[in-house]
Amino acid sequence: MTPTVTGAVIGVILAVSILLFGFWGFLLVALFMGIGAIVGRIMSGQLDVRGLANAFSGRRTS
Repeated sequence: MTPTVTGAVIGVILAVSILLFGFWGFLLVALFMGIGAIVGRIMSGQLDVRGLANAFSGRRTS
């Protein structure tokens, strides 16, 4: 899928979630979508967890 289609699908999912579940349900759906995206990137190898942890802890790599 192209980034445009992906963005449109995410927008539709969030719009439906706010209509069906209200504000807190919308936040919960958005949180789970974000967690799912991070887990998907870790599993596909596109996100280096060790490098991310080092960046948050203030360690620098060259």
